[in-house]
Amino acid sequence: MTPVVAGAAAGAVLAYVALAFGFWGFLLTALFMGIGAVLGRSAEGKLDLGGVLDALRGRRSSS
Repeated sequence: MTPVVAGAAAGAVLAYVALAFGFWGFLLTALFMGIGAVLGRSAEGKLDLGGVLDALRGRRSSS
């Protein structure tokens, strides 16, 4: 799936949810999509969750 197709699909899902469930449904769906993307990147090995958590806690810089 190309990034363009994935972006279009994500946009379509968010538009449908916004129309069907309003702002809070849209916000919750966007949050869960973001969490799913982070977990997917971590499962592929393209994201080190330990490093991200350390950066959020201020233990090391992100750069």
